[in-house]
Amino acid sequence: MADEKTPPSSQKLKHYYHAEASALEGELFAPLKTPIKPQAYVKVHEDGGYLSERAIDYRLEGIFSFKKAYTQVSGHEDPKPERGYITLATSVIEGFNVLDVVTADRIVAQMVTRHEPDVYQLIPEVSFLGTRFENLQIAGHPVKCELALNLFGPKPTNNQPHSRGEFGAFAAKQSEKLLSMSGLPSQVSDRYNQKPSDLKKAIECSLLPKAEGSFPWRPFGHVIDIPHFGKVYLATVRLEEWDPHPDNGAPRSTLIKLTMVEVRMGCATNGNGSGGTTIANGGTKGTG
Repeated sequence: MADEKTPPSSQKLKHYYHAEASALEGELFAPLKTPIKPQAYVKVHEDGGYLSERAIDYRLEGIFSFKKAYTQVSGHEDPKPERGYITLATSVIEGFNVLDVVTADRIVAQMVTRHEPDVYQLIPEVSFLGTRFENLQIAGHPVKCELALNLFGPKPTNNQPHSRGEFGAFAAKQSEKLLSMSGLPSQVSDRYNQKPSDLKKAIECSLLPKAEGSFPWRPFGHVIDIPHFGKVYLATVRLEEWDPHPDNGAPRSTLIKLTMVEVRMGCATNGNGSGGTTIANGGTKGTG
């Protein structure tokens, strides 16, 4: 097995950053058909740097709106003695409103990944510090949101992928609990019938183990099924790992996506929208 900290002698190492963020995006099918163009979208250059965007008073008819939003992404080398490569992706929305059914004073999606320096095959550390809902409500009923911000736990040892670490175990347990619920909508069961051990398949779970509140609709974990409206998915995290290394099986490509609010409507209004989305990772590769 090749030494994970030593690339082939003929290759040089280069870190490539990957960070994206958007405030809102999606598509409507009825009563009007139109894409929801990504609002305040930013993507950092693979060489790193910093970018930010702002949007004010967005409104798509009376369906989606927010008062203001900002996003930021960055990639840089850690100035601390131990160094490493830091990637940040942030999306903040204030005055979020979907058909006066899903509302929030403030939504913050934030993800930071850190890669150790001089490591040929990399598995990142992942943090969601700062991520939160402020006064999230469903049809005027407050939703209690205690997020599991330590979802990924410590970085797995021996370059094992996150799908086989704490994240994979958490996702498997969450999916098992979700799939055991009576009356689970088929769209939800199809989405979470997944195998965390399969590197070829994306794994999804949520920072929110269970949505709680005085709303009269039954939550299925982090999913709230609202009659005559649709389904609301809260704080979902999607992990994609692919291209396993032939020597140690470590994925040479990893992507992590956090979406704070995903609305899938299917009644008077048909369409979907995602609010507060961040995507991050990056990695170090040989350049020849």
